[in-house]
Amino acid sequence: MKKALIIVFTLIQGCVVAQTRPNIVLFLVDDMGWQDCSVPFWNQVTPLNKIYHTPNMERLAKEGMKFTNAYATPVCTPTRTSLMSGMNAAHSGITNWTSPKKNNNTDDLDEQLSPALWNMNGLSSVPGIEKTMYATTFPSLLKKAGYFTIHVGKAHWASMGTPGADPKNLGFIVNIAGHAGGHPQSYLGEDNYGNITAKAQPQAVPDLESYFGTDTFLTEALTKEALNALEAPIQNKQPFFLNLAHYAVHVPLMADKRFVQKYYDAGLDSAEAKYAALIEGMDKSLGDLMDYLKEKKVDQNTIIIFMSDNGGLGLVPPRGGASQTQNLPLKAGKGSVYEGGIREPMIVKWPKVVKPNSIANQYVMAEDFFPTLLEMAKVNNYKTVQAIDGKSFLPILKNEKYTDTARALIWHFPNKWISKDGPGINYYSAIRKGEWKMIYSMRTGKKELYNIVQDIGEQEDRSTQYPQKVKLLSNLLSNQLRKWNAPMPYFKATNQKVPLPDELF
Repeated sequence: MKKALIIVFTLIQGCVVAQTRPNIVLFLVDDMGWQDCSVPFWNQVTPLNKIYHTPNMERLAKEGMKFTNAYATPVCTPTRTSLMSGMNAAHSGITNWTSPKKNNNTDDLDEQLSPALWNMNGLSSVPGIEKTMYATTFPSLLKKAGYFTIHVGKAHWASMGTPGADPKNLGFIVNIAGHAGGHPQSYLGEDNYGNITAKAQPQAVPDLESYFGTDTFLTEALTKEALNALEAPIQNKQPFFLNLAHYAVHVPLMADKRFVQKYYDAGLDSAEAKYAALIEGMDKSLGDLMDYLKEKKVDQNTIIIFMSDNGGLGLVPPRGGASQTQNLPLKAGKGSVYEGGIREPMIVKWPKVVKPNSIANQYVMAEDFFPTLLEMAKVNNYKTVQAIDGKSFLPILKNEKYTDTARALIWHFPNKWISKDGPGINYYSAIRKGEWKMIYSMRTGKKELYNIVQDIGEQEDRSTQYPQKVKLLSNLLSNQLRKWNAPMPYFKATNQKVPLPDELF
């Protein structure tokens, strides 16, 4: 009898929570550039926008708010851990992508610079784990507040053998396909998504055995599993948080047979056609999710946030991959602190709160998701073991014209991502405050200054015209990096730490 009363009380409590708290879906895409869709996130349609077919992104934008100045970090793990912890990458010390293997520095070797002492094992829910940042995650706080928390897809928060590699240690009740790997070994069900005994690598996608040997593309399998996982909380009237983090559109480029032929017919080369098909498969997933929520009559109490984890691949190809996207008018791409590497497509739908078909121009950053999602969920007075760097963008959602030019955003990449040095790739920091952005090369000490509002392509360096602005931004950036004790590389010839920007005047 006592047990029955507990169950009834729990269900009643769940109903009360569901009436006062919204469901939240974070729809996170991997390596998707700012223009890799048919939705323009600028004041004009670009040639790239005309290539892709993303009707469900268009639908989401019509029902919600587009962010034209949304930012992530140059590569995936720092963005994903910033989302989870609310910390800037320079503060957490997780500045590059984490290897599936523990204690494996993913920095390429460099003749001039020695690696920075960054937290190469990623995020941890347990203190004292070597080369990790111990933090309280927002899913753990949502779970504590009564949310049913679900992770589906790419995790890539930490290395194997550390607590953060398992999403269940970071606050998720359900985990499907999330592990230490940063990309899929294969998108194909025929390949068992890489789980073929003789050929399996750490990137083989786990938990999808029921699709092995079928022609189910990975994006579709993850979508089906995500919708299946929503059945229980919807039936129990329990608020849910779904972190649907697709492996798409990361390499390896593989053709999604459902969509690729139309791009071949349009004259795209093989790599471009495969990439466009990955984009359209991702968009179908978004549409399936939106249709499901409407069918279950929970769409009006569900927030959907769409975001990418870094910029699209640009002029410098990553190891093992072709350069399938160009980001013009944005400069450079993934791995870079120029706009092509950090500016993201972001949309937020929140019925009865966010004005449909609205556009926000205020800049936001990956670490802002932590305080925002908790505020959306009405989770207040929470405690974390870490200081939160993010700022809630709820005021923007309630007023698209909200502006805060006093705030500064900071990027810090004291790492060597790839062996080639492209624009802004390897050993760069940057700061944006208002319309101005300064970029600092740790290798050369050079500082560049751009008016991002007037010059989104970062073509006109104005550092010589505005030396006082360069000095101001150098001081702001340096003081913050000092406060955070941000990792810095060393010059091999002298064994001296690379100077901060304000040390070079």
